[in-house]
Amino acid sequence: MSLFLVQHGKSATKEIDPQKGLTEQGKQETERIAQVAGNYRISVDKLVHSGKKRAEQTAAIFAAALAEDLSLETVSGIGPMDDVKIFAQTIDPKDNLMVVGHLPFLQRLVSYLTTGSDEIFVYKFQNSGIVCLDRDIDEANGSVGWFIKWTLNPEIS
Repeated sequence: MSLFLVQHGKSATKEIDPQKGLTEQGKQETERIAQVAGNYRISVDKLVHSGKKRAEQTAAIFAAALAEDLSLETVSGIGPMDDVKIFAQTIDPKDNLMVVGHLPFLQRLVSYLTTGSDEIFVYKFQNSGIVCLDRDIDEANGSVGWFIKWTLNPEIS
């Protein structure tokens, strides 16, 4: 099972778009990253987003690039300030799950899954970027840990 965490693409200000949809640059960067992910044949069983316009638009771009039959689902509990510990308990170990969301939630989720604390800074997200987490199962004691397997971002600087 892999967990793919995606920060929504760059969005407009409230003055330009009260719902803060993606800017043209946000769409282009998301399409580019989604295409690369599709070329690598990233396997996603389930794609969820927060329901905010920018997250839904980002999720739709990824769904189109990854699989014809990949449906989008709006879920609660992944808003910017939601509790990552509650969401972590809902992750199904059988799914390759992609979550399109917001900061600081995504950064806190990576921290919590990899270190056990949502307050330790582990990774800095970029708009439209993907962080892939995978599970490490210790057969000796049955414990499960998470690690960052790879990342894909619009900028490398």
